[in-house]
Amino acid sequence: MRKIVLALLLVTTISQAFAQGEIRKYTNDFLNIGVGARGLGMGNAQAASTEDVYSGYYNPAGLANIPNSFQVGLMHSEYFAGIAKYDYGSFAVPFNDHKRVLGFSFFRFGVDDIPNTLFLYGPDGTPDYSKITSFSTADYAFMLHYAQKFDKIPGLTAGGTAKVIYRSLGPFGHGTGFGIDLGLQYRHKGWRAGVMLRDITTTFDAWQFTLTDAQKQVLLQDSNEIPKNSIEYAAPTINIAGAYEVNIKDKFFILPEVDLILTTDGRRNVLLPGKPISLDLAAGLEMNYARIGYIRVGVSNIQRYYAENGKHNYSVSPSIGAGVRIKVIAIDYTLTNLTAIQGSSQNNGLYSHVISLRLDINIKKKTPEVTVQ
Repeated sequence: MRKIVLALLLVTTISQAFAQGEIRKYTNDFLNIGVGARGLGMGNAQAASTEDVYSGYYNPAGLANIPNSFQVGLMHSEYFAGIAKYDYGSFAVPFNDHKRVLGFSFFRFGVDDIPNTLFLYGPDGTPDYSKITSFSTADYAFMLHYAQKFDKIPGLTAGGTAKVIYRSLGPFGHGTGFGIDLGLQYRHKGWRAGVMLRDITTTFDAWQFTLTDAQKQVLLQDSNEIPKNSIEYAAPTINIAGAYEVNIKDKFFILPEVDLILTTDGRRNVLLPGKPISLDLAAGLEMNYARIGYIRVGVSNIQRYYAENGKHNYSVSPSIGAGVRIKVIAIDYTLTNLTAIQGSSQNNGLYSHVISLRLDINIKKKTPEVTVQ
């Protein structure tokens, strides 16, 4: 009980220490994209069924169900025709007879080689192309995960994530932040349930800008606003999920999952907008044969829009993927965000190819030799 009280005091202290910040709807939105081709292929509906090294992102409680001695996850994807690069790496290590697990995750979402044309034109208006330099803007996250099982309640697991965020705007500024996620999972036979509390501490970003006087002068000449040091919050998100695995003769497995996502930062363009709480939905389906070959489909990001005839319609972001597991290697592929708006005459065929890898490493314990005399 004392540990729970201390944890609550820590959360309250962190939240109040930055009480003068401002809630932003899409702060740290790079952490809402999803990780791993399996999760993205199922529309990010994972909070109830995730059970591998990628659980650190979707629900850290799922890490406690890792059956191996060690797991490593790697992912690479590109967005906006390759302009933005998204890279992810993680590992997880069970200990204490697989009752507890420690893990670590690393994220980078960035755009490189951006031309800096602030000083392209001289005082007389003549362009000097030698003045063009380049810079990168990138978002980083470093996450430490912990999960454990409970002997007194079989099937129940809990986990938490402490995350440090660093956001770079090249030579112009940077932001640093901290937050905590908490998760629960419960399994009984084929039924699975999960709760994920993301940004439970109202994750913050403290921005500091380092513009020189010359840079500020150029920006003011073009009527640009000079950014100021500030603090932004990402409000808590609650994900309540349910899934059920159908087992057909221990050969074919069918796993549907539905996640209800509650955001607390005000009205959003989602399935059921509200103030301050909005409700979104993500759903996915995974089918596999003998835990070797996998096929996945999913939908997410349900939005309302005006059609050309003035009527309201809804759009979704579908995804489709496949995977194969050969001994200690699992390779997954997903094509996600196939179209932005269904039923619209606009051709918004934005999509991304996602490839991820998982290594399942088992270390055999040496059996002590017995000498018979």
